[in-house]
Amino acid sequence: MKKIIITLLFAGTSLYSFSQAQFALGIKAGPNFAKIDTDASASANYDNRTGWHVGAFAQIRGEKFGFQPEVIFSQQGSKFKYNTNEPSLKQNFSYVNIPLIFKLYTIAGINLQVGPQIGILTSAKREDFVTGNSGPIREDDIKDDLKKTDISLALGVGWDLPFGLTLDGRYNWGLTDNDDNARRTNSGAPIGQIKNQVWQISVGYKLFKSGN
Repeated sequence: MKKIIITLLFAGTSLYSFSQAQFALGIKAGPNFAKIDTDASASANYDNRTGWHVGAFAQIRGEKFGFQPEVIFSQQGSKFKYNTNEPSLKQNFSYVNIPLIFKLYTIAGINLQVGPQIGILTSAKREDFVTGNSGPIREDDIKDDLKKTDISLALGVGWDLPFGLTLDGRYNWGLTDNDDNARRTNSGAPIGQIKNQVWQISVGYKLFKSGN
């Protein structure tokens, strides 16, 4: 009897919590500042490639916790400089990313964010430059040289504003070595890993919202 009462109380509490949750659907977009984490060439200077991201999200929010899955198209990659102030090489990657973000709400809609992100590579190109030229002298498709799936850990902070607006600042820390033709030493250690590192700033808007 005691177990039945406890089970009913737990079920009632869960239903009450669910009834208090807010559900929303929205869109978001903003700039990317992307870079490749690699030690393949000590003579190269690696700079951020500025791109953009755009996508949609669903949000389930309780009083303190929230869950926000997203589908995001994201431009990533990096710039390389070899003993010059001008870029010598650009790697332009495009991904469809699926972040699964867990949120901890503090005060006034401010929240801390963490969660895994799965990325699906849609295109990858390499542009070679020569000092003094206004554009690339060569462009190669390098998609077959990279792994098609990328795993990252997303860390960030956000703010749910009135009238359905949202602001997010997020760092996507790449965990996957994306070199599909990875060279290795005799001991089996990888030579020159390629890991995505992306800073994102997003502005979002909730198109639909229900619940409290």
